[in-house]
Amino acid sequence: MEGIVITWRELLIVVILISAVYVAEVLLLTRNGGRFGKNGDDKRSRELQSLELDMTHLHERIEYLTVEVEKLKNGQASSVRPYGEAVKLADNGMDVEQLAAHCGISRGEAELIIAVNRLSHQKS
Repeated sequence: MEGIVITWRELLIVVILISAVYVAEVLLLTRNGGRFGKNGDDKRSRELQSLELDMTHLHERIEYLTVEVEKLKNGQASSVRPYGEAVKLADNGMDVEQLAAHCGISRGEAELIIAVNRLSHQKS
């Protein structure tokens, strides 16, 4: 049985839906404004200010999470790129030291890439 996986996109959608419900509540509170009198107006005013502050915090959080998701996407793409380039350079016959220096990987990683590359060429 597989576990439940919640992605950043799904989390962002949930936050947006919660924000929409909040806005709907604020609109309903302001639309029904004339029923309570002066004390009710003060209370609703405080509640409205509190809701507006909460909405501001939620909006800032959504922006932060959006930036973090983009950073994660870019980080995953860039973390794979040096190895793909290293495999191509190993195919072209680059030695261990040059491969490690050029791709910014450790000597052990370069040795492993070259060894795997040699094995794959021997089998073909």
